[in-house]
Amino acid sequence: MNKDIKGKYVLGLFDGTSAGQIAIRDRLGIDVAKYYASEKDPYAIKIAQKNYPDTIQLGDINNWREWDIDWQFIDIVMGGFPCQAWSVAGQQQGDRDPRGQLFWVMLDIMKHVMKCNPNAKYLMENVRMSNAFEKYITHHTEQALPNVNKYLINSSLVSAQNRKRFYWTNIILDEPQPKDRGIVLKDILEDGLTDRTKSHCLDANYFKGGNLKSYFEKHRRQLVFSDDKMCHVGDADLKGHDYVRRVYAAEGKSPSLCASSGGNLEPKVLVKGARMVGRRLDASGTRKDNDKSIPIKQMIEVRDDDKTNCLTTVTKDSILVENMSWRKLTPLECERLQTVPDGYTEGVSNTQRYKMLGNGWTVDVIAHILKGI
Repeated sequence: MNKDIKGKYVLGLFDGTSAGQIAIRDRLGIDVAKYYASEKDPYAIKIAQKNYPDTIQLGDINNWREWDIDWQFIDIVMGGFPCQAWSVAGQQQGDRDPRGQLFWVMLDIMKHVMKCNPNAKYLMENVRMSNAFEKYITHHTEQALPNVNKYLINSSLVSAQNRKRFYWTNIILDEPQPKDRGIVLKDILEDGLTDRTKSHCLDANYFKGGNLKSYFEKHRRQLVFSDDKMCHVGDADLKGHDYVRRVYAAEGKSPSLCASSGGNLEPKVLVKGARMVGRRLDASGTRKDNDKSIPIKQMIEVRDDDKTNCLTTVTKDSILVENMSWRKLTPLECERLQTVPDGYTEGVSNTQRYKMLGNGWTVDVIAHILKGI
């Protein structure tokens, strides 16, 4: 059988909202004759079909042997296998987790594509994982597929989001890393301000939101603060980048700040009602108020319930948060973090938009890799 249609034949696995099509068609201008997509999520399929009506939906990846595909014509096969079983944020069961078994399904499909068309290009993606898992995935990929190149790329180079991902591909990149565009978080906001230059990594559970305590302690689920409630008032006496030292307040005044122990890797926020308190701490950080030989150091109390921490248990800097005005990133802002066109995911609930964007690709990273074809 001869290929009677000009353009690339592409197979997207775990295709989601079809961000790969944005990279191929819109960013790179590659002519696509047929785009096959394997996806189960009805909301993601709805968005893919809204933006690319000619997408050929194949359904569940586990049924791939039943697909009616011109396998010998596939030019590009790409996808990111589910990360829950491999991520350091999960239980790390690997392929002992049923979701981890999908790595092998994807590998079988890519192996089949390469057998049918040795000139095809493949691209496989997943989260940054433990060294043991990374070596495991790389080893078995090299056993199954030819000419494997592995790249670790942080989306922060092309967007305002810290998102490190591994990519395995037979595409050789002259420049393994995209050029840093210098995009910072404030550049993509609809309004408000932030305490970081780059957003925490989006995840599929971002729709659940968070709170100030978990935001500052667990360093996840980016928040945005209101302009009229908060402003940059000074810098703490800390080592590190500017964003680590910045101090924000609900009012335009701030006491002289001197952080003492712990908690220094995250920005400090001083809001209405916060106060400086004196502490005598020994070398281990244990409070020793009665030991007059230990000089008093000023510390900031950290709470999100209008109360201070128990003074006998304070071992690190903290913030008293009172009536703080904050919000989640909007779906539009999340689209911008993933370098997806504004409004691309409109048409479903915000909950579903957050889920699919958290599960998706950073388009411009994919475009950077595929331009090597």
